[in-house]
Amino acid sequence: MSHRHIIAILRGITPDEAVPVCTALVRAGITLIEVPLNSPDAVDSIGRAAKALADRAEIGAGTVLTPEDVRAVAAAGGTFIVSPDTNPEVIGETVRLGLKSYPGVFSPTDAFTAIRAGATGLKFFPAEVLGAKGIKAMKAVLPPTLPLYAVGGANPDNFHEFFTAGCAGFGLGTYIFRPGMTAADVGERAALAVAAYDKGISK
Repeated sequence: MSHRHIIAILRGITPDEAVPVCTALVRAGITLIEVPLNSPDAVDSIGRAAKALADRAEIGAGTVLTPEDVRAVAAAGGTFIVSPDTNPEVIGETVRLGLKSYPGVFSPTDAFTAIRAGATGLKFFPAEVLGAKGIKAMKAVLPPTLPLYAVGGANPDNFHEFFTAGCAGFGLGTYIFRPGMTAADVGERAALAVAAYDKGISK
């Protein structure tokens, strides 16, 4: 399954909303979907979405802080783990269970700690504080094939800045989903993000 490097972050979504919203995202072209664990009954949402969209999307968890959380997500059918921090125990458990690991990093020390622990890709967070210049400076010393994601402040208006800095993709949170939005609303936002991403990739 090939994906655009766009992770839709559905913070605050409920289990009843999960399948319709995730389906709308997939229709728009976003197939990496994260349910943060500080959402209501997040593991239930992950399980429902993973089952409904098994061959069409990867469903993962965000705000994952402990190895126990990783195990719960894996048991529910999640396929990737995103964290706000660089925790080698969480990364190690993620890798052990065969899931993809995207830890949050902010410094070269974080980045290399994550790489040594087995991270699949790095989530630069909060990207709006680091800025494209900060990411570009770090990219110079990181393994060239490791995918980097800008999260926290990335949106279609600044995709080009982060692409230029060397990012492969983005995590989109409040831009793409806020509690109370309908699946149709989310689908419209997702379509705009996909168009901007595709335009940036083709340049």
